[in-house]
Amino acid sequence: MSQDERIKNLVSEHRVKLHVFEPSKRQVWTVVGTGKEYWIDPEQNFCSCPGFYFGKINGKKECYHLEALKSAQKQNELEKISFADEEYVDFISSLLSDL
Repeated sequence: MSQDERIKNLVSEHRVKLHVFEPSKRQVWTVVGTGKEYWIDPEQNFCSCPGFYFGKINGKKECYHLEALKSAQKQNELEKISFADEEYVDFISSLLSDL
């Protein structure tokens, strides 16, 4: 599968997710990849996937998860999930345990 097809699938399957914590409005972006959920920080142009890390070593600017995020934002094809602020620490702990 080509990178363009991967991006298209992530977007069309709504696997780009914006987690919003209320009432603080804190935001955490994730992309559900193959078997794992990866944390994305669009402001820092960062993704927690291995492809991002190894791609950076080899001079690539970003992984296809970051490209999928940009595409999902443009097309307004992302899933927005709301949480209470009290759930933030558990959510982050769970996300980090997958790294």
